[in-house]
Amino acid sequence: MEDAKRRELQILACKIRMGIIEGVYNAKSGHPGGSLSIAELLAYLYGCELRVDPKDPKNPGRDRFILSKGHAAPALYAALALKGYFPLDEIKYLRKPGKMLQGHPDMKGTPGVDMSTGSLGQGISAACGMALSAKLSNESYRVYTILGDGELEEGQVWEAAMFAGFKKLDNLCAVVDHNGLQIDGAIEQVMSPQPIDKKFTAFNWHVIKINGNSLDEIEKAFAEAKNTHGKPTAIIAQTVKGKGVSYMENQVGWHGTAPNAEQYAKAVEELNRELAVLEA
Repeated sequence: MEDAKRRELQILACKIRMGIIEGVYNAKSGHPGGSLSIAELLAYLYGCELRVDPKDPKNPGRDRFILSKGHAAPALYAALALKGYFPLDEIKYLRKPGKMLQGHPDMKGTPGVDMSTGSLGQGISAACGMALSAKLSNESYRVYTILGDGELEEGQVWEAAMFAGFKKLDNLCAVVDHNGLQIDGAIEQVMSPQPIDKKFTAFNWHVIKINGNSLDEIEKAFAEAKNTHGKPTAIIAQTVKGKGVSYMENQVGWHGTAPNAEQYAKAVEELNRELAVLEA
């Protein structure tokens, strides 16, 4: 990746993180940890990968993106706002009654959301249906979804994986946000889904393992996915939960906790400092 493009995407990822913190703080609730971990993935998807147009959000030929780990909605909302689907100021009204940005994605209320999610496992299932629809209709659009590694404990995920592999949905790319933590603790202690790569391989998926906070590795993985034929692709993305906010990184307690005023100020200070360096 060229330096200028990398810098542009790093800035976008930082702004996504700023949006996450702003939204969760103002809502006084939400899920910052697993939202922060996917900032680079969303920056690359909405900055480079997805064929979408915020001026025509329902274009039938658009690529689809489904946030299967729907509790990370603040990250998706920040990415959509920065892409131009709605004003960034809307994120200050996260989870407020009557506003468009609710605690989990709502396809009927938020421009750019392709599927309502929140009940874990359902997002990847819907992605399989969309990918099959494209195949049956001879459409060229691709379908992308992001799952949490804790979400892999849902049996529905593996039914979907079996279906996608059997149907050879090579227009489907599933990214596992492998940050190692879920609401109750480390995935290895709650109910380990390992070996994740071998499970997807057994269901006839092409598997790629990357550092999910590295834009260069993300770029290579999505390029490899597009060049894979006859199989869906699973990208196992090793990430840091709470990435970008020092006191949240790798701390399970920040799975579903909003920062107080002092913590918010510290997070904003850290992210503003990072943005200043990137924009210098």
